[in-house]
Amino acid sequence: MLNNISVSDVVNSLVPISRFNKGEANKIFEELKETGFKIVLKNNSPACVLLTPEAYEELLENLENYRLFIEAEKRVEKAKPEDFIPAHVAMQELGIKETDLEGTDVEIE
Repeated sequence: MLNNISVSDVVNSLVPISRFNKGEANKIFEELKETGFKIVLKNNSPACVLLTPEAYEELLENLENYRLFIEAEKRVEKAKPEDFIPAHVAMQELGIKETDLEGTDVEIE
């Protein structure tokens, strides 16, 4: 929802706080459902950002994914060759056979 935001999207998302004072909150929230976000201006300066629950969840998920990415990069930088073992050795240690994996879908994140 928040992907590919253009400058015109940002400009169109600006909402003066006076619109809330004029009883237009319901209209603003309907617009919010369409755009995903609104930037509320107070004295012509951003005062807050309104997000739909979906956009907020997307933002939190992206932040968590980024945090995990940074952690993975740090681990790779510190890793030594002896920290790794081949898949067949891990499978042997865990008692897993190739036939055990047939017909299974594995998703690695």
